[in-house]
Amino acid sequence: MNVRDALEADADALASIADSPTDVMRNLVHDRTVRVAEDGPRDPNADVSSDTTAGSQYGGSDPEDLLGFVSFDAKSDTVHVTQLGGTPDACQRLLAEPVRFAERESMAVEVLVPPDDPTVEGAAHELGFTETGTGPCFDGIKTRRYRLEP
Repeated sequence: MNVRDALEADADALASIADSPTDVMRNLVHDRTVRVAEDGPRDPNADVSSDTTAGSQYGGSDPEDLLGFVSFDAKSDTVHVTQLGGTPDACQRLLAEPVRFAERESMAVEVLVPPDDPTVEGAAHELGFTETGTGPCFDGIKTRRYRLEP
């Protein structure tokens, strides 16, 4: 599994994973730190074309190319995971990205877990997060707040 920075060309695939509109995911790539997990190793010597139709290693956005994604931002003394989705292995590996950033900056990390989301909840538990109570509601859906202290 390779983890890399998300590109605007990934917006369709991110939208498929997150069940969100493509333009929302395109904005997410511009507004937050977004990392994606893809199957297999990346060839650092591969040509990368700016033409997304050219079939380059990063060209286009096929939902089958990505295993998952995480978006996060840092405010004050906490890194906030704003979205996390994908396969169980990808979610665990991707959640480790904001954790590493937070460790370097001596910050806490928070992730909100929707009900009945064993993938995100499992990744949080595996990385040592502790449930700290309820989080905000999004579209009427309650969340649980998980936190990892520095």
